[in-house]
Amino acid sequence: MASQTETVIGACPQDCPDTCSMIVSKENGKVISVRGNPDQPFTKGRLCVKVNNYQERVNSTDRILYPMRRTGPKGSGLFEQIGWNEALEEITTRWKEIAATSGPKAILPYSYLGTQGILNGLNVGDPFFNKLGATISERTFCDSGACTAYTMTIGHTAGVDPESFVHSRYIVLWASNTLTTNSHHWPFIDEARKRGAKIVVIDPYRTRTARLADLHVPIRPGTDGALALGIIHILFRDGLTDADYISQYSIGADELAERAAEYTPAMVADITGLSAELITELAHGIATSQPSVIRIGVAIERQSGGGQAVRAISCIPALVGSWRRPGGGLLQLPLWAFPVNWGAFIRPDFIGPEPRVLNQWKLGEALTDEMPLDPPIRSLMVYNANPMAMAPEQGRIAQGLAREDLFTVVSEHFLTDTARYADILLPATTQVEQEDIMFSWGHFYLSYNNRAIDPMGEAISNTELFRRLAKAMGFEDPCFSRTDEEQIAQAMLWDAPQMEGITVERLKREGFARLNLPSADEYAPHAQGNFATPSGKCEFKASMAAEGNFVLGLFRQGYDGQQSGEPIDPLPHYIAPQESRFTNPVLAARYPLNLITPKNHAFLSSSFGNLPHQRRHAGEQPVVMHPADAAKYGIAAGERVRVHNDRGTFEAIAQVTKDIRQGVVVAPAGHWASLNSGGATVHAVTSSRYADMGAAPTFSDTLVAVERC
Repeated sequence: MASQTETVIGACPQDCPDTCSMIVSKENGKVISVRGNPDQPFTKGRLCVKVNNYQERVNSTDRILYPMRRTGPKGSGLFEQIGWNEALEEITTRWKEIAATSGPKAILPYSYLGTQGILNGLNVGDPFFNKLGATISERTFCDSGACTAYTMTIGHTAGVDPESFVHSRYIVLWASNTLTTNSHHWPFIDEARKRGAKIVVIDPYRTRTARLADLHVPIRPGTDGALALGIIHILFRDGLTDADYISQYSIGADELAERAAEYTPAMVADITGLSAELITELAHGIATSQPSVIRIGVAIERQSGGGQAVRAISCIPALVGSWRRPGGGLLQLPLWAFPVNWGAFIRPDFIGPEPRVLNQWKLGEALTDEMPLDPPIRSLMVYNANPMAMAPEQGRIAQGLAREDLFTVVSEHFLTDTARYADILLPATTQVEQEDIMFSWGHFYLSYNNRAIDPMGEAISNTELFRRLAKAMGFEDPCFSRTDEEQIAQAMLWDAPQMEGITVERLKREGFARLNLPSADEYAPHAQGNFATPSGKCEFKASMAAEGNFVLGLFRQGYDGQQSGEPIDPLPHYIAPQESRFTNPVLAARYPLNLITPKNHAFLSSSFGNLPHQRRHAGEQPVVMHPADAAKYGIAAGERVRVHNDRGTFEAIAQVTKDIRQGVVVAPAGHWASLNSGGATVHAVTSSRYADMGAAPTFSDTLVAVERC
């Protein structure tokens, strides 16, 4: 009998704002192709280079399909196959012994968004580890600083509908390489240009997106806050503010004007490396071409003053009244519109009275003697993450993972840089082998992922993994035995106004549904204020600043406390980079180049960094340099170079172009250390230092030297 092709509607699982609806084709229980769903209005039937061959990930002969136990030295990648019962018994026996002798805080979970599903993603293990009493793993890798600053100014609101950008007249893509990290948004931006809009990209690097813009603003890394305050200065100076909107829907305008008076165009030009004329052009364009809109990318927070930069940028739309019309305002994260029932998936009520919180950003310190801990970390479980590739101070993490007294469990698809150090390695399902429901942080569509095939080998979903672990540990609370169907029924606040007309049955059948919000032609959420702040207004002077430097609960793995510290300045101000030749000349004498580490076009963080198609597209780990810098250090295009500072070293292939500012180098993240020459990647040199808000990372506040190998 001839094979029959069947199709199933799924949803892309990656940590990406686009959350594409997918059509999965299968024959005889095997996935043969994955393509975009043409019926989805935002993603419109196209998948990106990362996932348009997802079947190769599913069917790869390199997949981990059975539980494994380490047989060689840590890091060697040598394992033997064992059964699930044996794996679970070894894990739970070790954890019970650790809990009894050192206390459960000696166990550390580590996870992030290797999959973005509500069931299998960010919070899937939280109830288990909260019940266990393990150290709470604070997750602030992505947008915690920006979210904190945005919330202080505007509140938990979704901002501009990405589809309404077609109505925008002046579009500023600030620290956002849209074509690489949010590519399905570009058609809406391009449509706006066809209607007469101007597109501006603010980025130290002339990215793919910047090459298509009408204006590229090549700012110095880490100086975005100064630029935003310079724009605000000009808006007040030149009478470009919307006095009526400010008086009705904001607080703190006079104080903000006084603060911004310090940031003259000449001063800001000196800080940012831009001309005063260009800064003035930006301010006038934002104010006079209405509706204007600003899209901020994740990269905006990855500097010492990233939070205050977002605070300043978030003030601009209210100052010029951009919020009055569809297509005007600020776009950060539409995820605030989704009524996800996070409490059901975090279970903060399981947390004991004196929890220990450890930020994932500090993993290298926590696993070595750099961070004295009582009790020390004796066991680590990693799932949905690959810290050896994506966390800072890579060498220190490797040192910690190599400890023979550290019992490490990893759940994975492949033998990643982190998985190579596991004592027990567990097989995880891919998206086509599991059921899930997906929110989005880039549009207003809720998506459903129907399982297309049965799990391959003995792989299991994250939900099933924690059901088995809970049973083996003797946890009897009903939440630990919930089926996937029961969890889906609890995933959303289904009676919320945004969910009107949306049911699980409809989502399964159609694959997606737009939240019950006004259409993109009508959506202007702050036309009459209605900001989700304590005052209900846009707070130029933030009342929440009195609470001190806090981290939003969503990022804290169920712990909704706040960082200790003094109250922060309620008005936006500029915080200079800590590693810059302009602010730290002593360090710059040894390491003269500013390094930025953007997303890789072919990888999603480190996902796909081992697959042949994506690796061919990405090439070897590059470092992009200006011709003047390359000539100064005797480096030719295509040469292998050594990039280093006090924290570590990695090797890369030099790319020489005027697309980058002189004094700045670019090395995209996501390559695997085990597959890179020299056995290290860009995060060998990045710092675990926090930014100013939300315990955010400082990837782009890094000085390095580059020399020929």
